[in-house]
Amino acid sequence: MDQTLIAGFAPAPMAARMENHGRNMLKVAMQSGQDLFARTGSMVAYEGFVQYEPNPPAVRQMASQWITGEGAPLMKCSGDGLLYLADYGADVVCINLAGDSVSVNGTNLLAFDAHLQWGVQRVKGMAKFAGQGLFNVGISGTGWVALTSRGTPIVVDCGRGDDETYVDPDALVAWSTGLKMKGKRSFKASSMIGRGSGEAYQIGFSGQGFVVVQPSEDSTDRLRARG
Repeated sequence: MDQTLIAGFAPAPMAARMENHGRNMLKVAMQSGQDLFARTGSMVAYEGFVQYEPNPPAVRQMASQWITGEGAPLMKCSGDGLLYLADYGADVVCINLAGDSVSVNGTNLLAFDAHLQWGVQRVKGMAKFAGQGLFNVGISGTGWVALTSRGTPIVVDCGRGDDETYVDPDALVAWSTGLKMKGKRSFKASSMIGRGSGEAYQIGFSGQGFVVVQPSEDSTDRLRARG
């Protein structure tokens, strides 16, 4: 069979632990002793010898806090080879942490190195604006994290000026945890910003760090406090 027409879709040699294969797929170089946590059901292909453990002990410890109504949506991946992950065609963004930390909307978390420190945490100060409050996954240390975005995201560098950056919480993917945050209500703009309640609110960021925003409001339940 003539494969010249499809040769351009072959994976390129790996230059890092995590890389994009196109916009919508993540490629991970797996090695023994370098385990990975990934969203359950996100594996689309692999080469070599890779094993999967759904709901591993480290995740079960977080299950009582991971309030999604579906249990803990992570699996542990281990072995040697190449692992390909995707999430229903969403764009994939790779972040290499160097001793810093990020806060990620749980529905946008695709994969991260298992040796990183992580946990479910409340987004402080947002409960009065978000009704029930927001819960995110905090990840810190040195290693790789992969996020998904419903469309090509924008990554805003909040340290380039004195102006604050305001984001619709339903379009927010992740942010550097060192940023200062505050909530803001917007009554006059409620017909144009946000959805549902008729009363819009935004989260403001300032300081040194970045914010990842997707061009689509998340229609799924976030990690929210129940009750």
